[in-house]
Amino acid sequence: MRFYWLSAASCLSMMFLTVGCQAATVPSAPAEVAATVTSSPVAASPLYTALDEFGQPQFQVDGRNLFRDRPLPSHRISTAPMKLLQVLRSTRQYFQDFSDTDPITQREGILATKGVTLPQVLDTLDFMIATLTEDISRRRPIRLQDPTFINQHFRVIQWLPHNPRNPNQTEELRLTNYAIFTHRGSRTRSETYNTALYALPPRVPDQPEDLFYKQLTKQQVLEGIFESGGSLYGRVKPLAYLTRRGLEDALMQGTILVQFTDGTEAFFNVDRNNGLPFAKGVSPYDQRRYWYFRQVAAIKGYGSTIENKINIQPEVTFAGDVWNIGLGRVVVIEDTRGRQPKLRLGVIADTGGAFMPNLYQLDFLAGIFPDRASYQAAARHLPDHVRAYILIKK
Repeated sequence: MRFYWLSAASCLSMMFLTVGCQAATVPSAPAEVAATVTSSPVAASPLYTALDEFGQPQFQVDGRNLFRDRPLPSHRISTAPMKLLQVLRSTRQYFQDFSDTDPITQREGILATKGVTLPQVLDTLDFMIATLTEDISRRRPIRLQDPTFINQHFRVIQWLPHNPRNPNQTEELRLTNYAIFTHRGSRTRSETYNTALYALPPRVPDQPEDLFYKQLTKQQVLEGIFESGGSLYGRVKPLAYLTRRGLEDALMQGTILVQFTDGTEAFFNVDRNNGLPFAKGVSPYDQRRYWYFRQVAAIKGYGSTIENKINIQPEVTFAGDVWNIGLGRVVVIEDTRGRQPKLRLGVIADTGGAFMPNLYQLDFLAGIFPDRASYQAAARHLPDHVRAYILIKK
């Protein structure tokens, strides 16, 4: 989960289906991934109220002004098929496992104003998983990279941005990008590595959580309240000690790969925060919101707890507004720079403080980088604004 404004796979068992090699032959959804949730009623009114992460209304918008049906341009679609399959499977598994406990999985969001239902979203994920599984296993061309196949089998809905603070916006979404950085660190505090990533005590089942950390700002933590001599020494566990820059990168991106001075390395991902909202327009160094971390085995995206977060991959993952656009929505972005537009396919499987709410932006997971220079070199090739299309299985 990326937190640069506030704010860095489990698999379904898939049956290989017997189909012909023509693009017109399409798979049906496997039994293992049948829809497990019930759709809420489709909105009768085109007006939609955008909610923040706390479920509070923020503004109202006419959905007819944000979405229009329009075929994809006829340019080959770029994606990383194996990575895309892994993220699609992990996202679909999240819906299957947590539909009863995470209300995000039940939200149709603003696409309901265009008649899109949750079962259609799940059918889209199932169809893509089955199609990719067949094409990869048979070592044949990836049909999801063919715009003709997409236009034939998917409803293509162009997403027009809505930013209440920018009435003169164009039809292109803002595209930012994020990354996982590697940083040197130590398992003990030193003069160089003097800023900790902390882990909160594990939750105890059937017992109320101790919310002592909700009373502390980022500045109080950085002043040493958890270190030896501090008033709350011993209440949390230091996972790694970094430079201050390393901590800020971890908070900004949500995930960090730490290379320890003892030769080992580990991923750490944000777990729980102190409940303070991200203040837009305030420097990351001066934010009061603070995140506690947990060691993880892979890059993590959206999840209601650290234990159930979706495994994500670079090149195929977007962070976006899962409250209002929706988790698991499959997106094609169009880079209109140059003479020949470029298309890229991915899935909204992550979120962050920039998207609470945000109907005008996506954030692209660019990769894992050893330093900012290599990241910036890669980011220079990515557009700042794109046309965006949401795919829904017909």
